[in-house]
Amino acid sequence: MTPYIDITDANEYFLTRYNVDSWDEASDVDKLRTLCEATTRIDRLNFIGKKNDQDQEYQFPRYDDTTVPIDIQYACAEIAFALLDGIEPEREIELLSMKSQGLASARSTYDRTFVPEHLLAGIPSSLAWQYLKPYLIDPENVTITRAT
Repeated sequence: MTPYIDITDANEYFLTRYNVDSWDEASDVDKLRTLCEATTRIDRLNFIGKKNDQDQEYQFPRYDDTTVPIDIQYACAEIAFALLDGIEPEREIELLSMKSQGLASARSTYDRTFVPEHLLAGIPSSLAWQYLKPYLIDPENVTITRAT
């Protein structure tokens, strides 16, 4: 599997970021693994338009593009970094939805009425979500066409 961004380009991207120790300290094997997982997570989303070539393995490039947009590459890097930093959407949902927790008589209360959309989509980074969102189909915008 080839991720949307390679390790060299991701390393260069993270040179512009502060507090990225999890990335800097990771081995190239772990970086590649998380970049591949990030690519898989991105490809599970619903994007606007069609693939450049219907036989291509990944969702990008799209339309007449021949390369992966830089925003998608950055999103891939950000997801990989979040995974290396130990962020897992499932666990974050559990932690965010805790309303109260007791010690005596051991009780916990959860409020699952609000969970950030990026976590629901399996994306562990809100910054990556900001890069991805302009490319996503709006689930509230439905187009109906009549077949004749």
